[in-house]
Amino acid sequence: MDFSTIRNLISRYCTGEDNWVDNRTVYISHKEPPPGAEAYIPQRYPDNRIVSSKYTFWNFIPKNLFEQFRRIANFYFLIIFLVQLIIDTPTSPITSGLPLFFVITVTAIKQGYEDWLRHKADNSINQCPVLVVQHGKVIRKQSRNLRVGDVVLVKEDETFPCDLVLLSSSREDGTCFVTTASLDGESSHKTYYAVHDTKAFSTEEDMDTLQATIECEQPQPDLYKFVGRINIYLNRDEPIARPLGSENLLLRGATLKNTEHIYAVAIYTGMETKMALNYQSKSQKRSAVEKSMNAYLIVYLCILISKALINTALKYAWQANPDRDEPWYNHKTDSERQRHVLIRAFTDFLAFMVLFNYIIPVSMYVTVEMQKFLGSYFIMWDDDMFDEELGERAQVNTSDLNEELGQVEYVFTDKTGTLTENNMEFIECCVDGHVYVPHAVCNGQVMPGAVGMDMIDSSPGPEGKESEELFFRALCLCHTVQVKETETVDGIKQGLHQGKATSFYISSSPDEVALVEGMKRLGFTYLRLKDNHMEILNREDEIERFQLLDVLTFDSVRRRMSVIVRSSTGENYLFCKGADSSIFPRVISGKVEQVRARVEHNAVEGLRTLCVAYRKLSPAQYEEACHLLNGAKLALQDRDKKLAEAYDLVEKDLILLGATAVEDRLQDKAADTIESLHKAGMKVWVLTGDKMETAAATCYASKLFRRSTVILELTTKRTEEQSLHDVLFDLSRTVLRQQGGMTRDSLSGHVQLINALWVCSPSLSGDCQDYGLIIDGATLSAVLKPSQDDSSSGNYKEIFLEICRNCSAVLCCRMAPLQKAQIVKLIKASKEHPITLAIGDGANDVSMILEAHVGIGIMGKEGRQAARNSDYAIPKFKHLKKILLVHGHYYYIRISELVQYFFYKNVCFIFPQFLYQFFCGFSQQPLYDTAYLTLYNISFTSLPILLHSLIEQHINMDILKKDPSLYRDIAKNSLLRWPIFIYWTFLGLFDAVVFFFGAYFLFDNTTFTSNGQMFGNWTFGTLVFTVLVFTVTLKLALDTHYWTWINHFVIWGSLLFYVIFSLLWGGIIWPFLNYQRMYYVFMQMLSSGPAWLSIILLITVSLLPDVVKKVLCRALWPTTTERIQNADKLYKGQLSEFTPMASLHAPRNKRAEPQNLNPRRSEPFTKKLMFTQWRRKPNYCTFTPLIRFAGSSRLSRAGYAYNGAGPETSV
Repeated sequence: MDFSTIRNLISRYCTGEDNWVDNRTVYISHKEPPPGAEAYIPQRYPDNRIVSSKYTFWNFIPKNLFEQFRRIANFYFLIIFLVQLIIDTPTSPITSGLPLFFVITVTAIKQGYEDWLRHKADNSINQCPVLVVQHGKVIRKQSRNLRVGDVVLVKEDETFPCDLVLLSSSREDGTCFVTTASLDGESSHKTYYAVHDTKAFSTEEDMDTLQATIECEQPQPDLYKFVGRINIYLNRDEPIARPLGSENLLLRGATLKNTEHIYAVAIYTGMETKMALNYQSKSQKRSAVEKSMNAYLIVYLCILISKALINTALKYAWQANPDRDEPWYNHKTDSERQRHVLIRAFTDFLAFMVLFNYIIPVSMYVTVEMQKFLGSYFIMWDDDMFDEELGERAQVNTSDLNEELGQVEYVFTDKTGTLTENNMEFIECCVDGHVYVPHAVCNGQVMPGAVGMDMIDSSPGPEGKESEELFFRALCLCHTVQVKETETVDGIKQGLHQGKATSFYISSSPDEVALVEGMKRLGFTYLRLKDNHMEILNREDEIERFQLLDVLTFDSVRRRMSVIVRSSTGENYLFCKGADSSIFPRVISGKVEQVRARVEHNAVEGLRTLCVAYRKLSPAQYEEACHLLNGAKLALQDRDKKLAEAYDLVEKDLILLGATAVEDRLQDKAADTIESLHKAGMKVWVLTGDKMETAAATCYASKLFRRSTVILELTTKRTEEQSLHDVLFDLSRTVLRQQGGMTRDSLSGHVQLINALWVCSPSLSGDCQDYGLIIDGATLSAVLKPSQDDSSSGNYKEIFLEICRNCSAVLCCRMAPLQKAQIVKLIKASKEHPITLAIGDGANDVSMILEAHVGIGIMGKEGRQAARNSDYAIPKFKHLKKILLVHGHYYYIRISELVQYFFYKNVCFIFPQFLYQFFCGFSQQPLYDTAYLTLYNISFTSLPILLHSLIEQHINMDILKKDPSLYRDIAKNSLLRWPIFIYWTFLGLFDAVVFFFGAYFLFDNTTFTSNGQMFGNWTFGTLVFTVLVFTVTLKLALDTHYWTWINHFVIWGSLLFYVIFSLLWGGIIWPFLNYQRMYYVFMQMLSSGPAWLSIILLITVSLLPDVVKKVLCRALWPTTTERIQNADKLYKGQLSEFTPMASLHAPRNKRAEPQNLNPRRSEPFTKKLMFTQWRRKPNYCTFTPLIRFAGSSRLSRAGYAYNGAGPETSV
């Protein structure tokens, strides 16, 4: 090797050159490059083994234990258990160790089983056979043994074993078709291309002769980005360099379709594949209930420490008297006497901590986990959320947030595919001001049997016919649609070939399919792409061939795509289609005003619009464009940026041809769902990438905006006329309706404005105006831009937030995916810290779904990425109503009662133990037996509350759906607020005092039985424990509204189990269990008449205050829930059919909302075909969007004039 080469390599490595650090070199078939070429340096890459499991056989126990003891509660109980082992404590270590062991074991088994399933799935993938080309022969390998550089043979319907670069295909043009359903859920066929110079290597022998290297970027998770370069050595000094992009990269998990076989080289393997890099775990989300639980645990931990300190201090105060230092039967040893008093005090403090530690319920964590896990199945089993069209049910990806569904305050929703169906239908096109629709209507008359062009106003002149046909050709050529001739495509829209073999159009974009099908109905049919030539059939049934020279692919920044084609006459054309905002600035001629008017009209009607333009390229201009594009494509660094610059230079000086309109219908019951969410007190924001007019029309149709809503615009157009500072001031003044109370001179900074907004917030008033805000992405960027100085024109976040808080609905249009997440994060971080929910169906919604407290994905047509990354997945938007208003409501009520009840029953359990210390000389004598201490939370009282928290229905399900305003009653974590927590705690203290002192004073006598036998301390403790178990169980029975046989079985069965266990433990049933301390204690207690009387009396006294309180409150100050419960009993469960819900609500200052007159877009309609000439700016509030008018209906209220040729005709 030449020393200069070595020096160059060392220099590049040491200086950290980007090309060296960020790129990798892959040698195809592991062949060294020819002599004189770049140095051959083999690199080590991971094998193709996929590992999704978390544990191995060897590290499961230590790793799982480490993770479990990171939880504070588990670690706390471990410390208590160790203290019991080390020092002499009043209770056995079993009392803490057994519950802890149970919790740790159950959790470990659950996690171990889940990881075992992951191991099985990994092994099935890693052991799959793969065909590899070696030395001109095909051999079979296991997938895990695949290496970077191996040439792989993949056959039709097989899945790619790793990330591959396509080298050649069985198709002559070197293309292959792929579905990426397992990656993004898209079932459409995508086209991938082999490099022109390698597509001729079509056999194993040919592949053995291929000598090439690939330079590409290091692995990164973006599925749609790949930058590389292939160097092919064909017996010449310099290799041929060709660019590689995402169109050449076949991703692991995708499936080969409609192609017999391909040869491809492994480029990324194993955990470096893009699919594996997208396995990144989601951030842990915590619900408001879990935060409340942690706060309550801290309070109870403080109570525990206080109890231990009080008892330790009182013990030493009591023992300060020499007569009470020690009883005669408990003399201390010399070593005990000589120990320092602080050491003895600390030991006693720990002993008291152990004695009272049951106030912290370790079993509550297990019960809550089981309640969430089992409760999530009710969502998956719900037949109301089953979609027959998709054959899908609702899915629960995480059960940790079930109760959060009942606390949502803000709903952020995507538009396309979420509110709308994402099922595109071509409506019309406009060419040079002339409107065409797919069915023949000319001058208001239906033309029978016509299949050609369709006009509404008038036919174009001779010069217009050329533009018309050029427009149709442009739409037939400017796309990435594929044609499939078979009928075995599932879920793909069918083409309408007249009198010919049935074929289908396939594309990753439903818009493109709708446009190509629309052109077919207008007389121009796209046939196929063959040998790099696109073929179309014109109206004269002549086939036209255009050579496809280049495709300038669509991206969300440019919002347009272009193709460069060469006609049969040798002329080069650039056809470009895209959003009006990206096309109009690049147009130099054409009937711009007429087309712009039609675009605006269609946008207000809620149609998706695209503009079409073209440019003729001279040979010199084409060569220049080729040079720019090829140079950008070959770049390894900043390729995207260079391509964007090249596209910008090529797509200019366009001539406008016309525009298209495609409709995306509103989803079934979308308007009803949004209306219900509003009534439930939620604010709904629509975040979309669509243009403002289209999105606004959809918002009206879906009842997000009403006729009475005053629309406020915070858009680029307005900020161009005024400064952002002035616009925000005007909007805030409008929202606050300050009649001269705030002048611009008084606004010296944001603070004054924010304070004014806070003081005058109309949300405090019941009769304020209904406002809706529209903001676009560019203005949002300016609002969110951090302040560069302390001036008032810097940071407007707080002002913007206050304006939004006082708007009933907000529409954010022209949003980038990252901006959607920023909006959600902004609301989450506001001072109220509201609970947010994001719902969407596409990959562009994943960022906001992950950012929100609750993320819901819709199983839509834009793929399954949103559904996979969400917490919950539902088939349709309408199912959001039930999952929030019913399931969310139930989950929150149930888990709130579970948490409060657990703390209540543990206070009842442990406070008598605290009181008992005052009567046993603070000797740490336990009141209850060890078995009772251990099994109280595990067996005696756990199952009733678990079942209650799974099946309780305080209000009938139909009522919750009919009256969404009931959702407001549980908002803001209302059932876990501190007053309610304090009430439950004091109720527990009261019951504990009744248990202890009731038993103490009733038994202020030493002879109870007929034979004069005395009751001892264990009998006293058993009596208290019996009253305790029966009281807390009956308290739950009193709180139960929805009784089933399961409730009866569990509640009465638990009490029966306690009795049977006590008899068993006392040696009555099995005498050989003659446990010394408790032998015959329970039977002796039951043999006493006063004991029976005491049990019944104390249970009654304990439950009486809570019963009286509930009766009085229900009679004098009933809540809305209690009113409905009473009425439902009166109507015997048929309340939702007979009674208006409004009559049962507690009085509220609530203004009546005007009825929305906008019909839903999903309802049947007819369309009035018209050509519009605009006279003034569209008014969203008065124009009736998305309605097809028939007969003599007029739009005079909107102030528009329509010039139609002939009478109005409905089609």
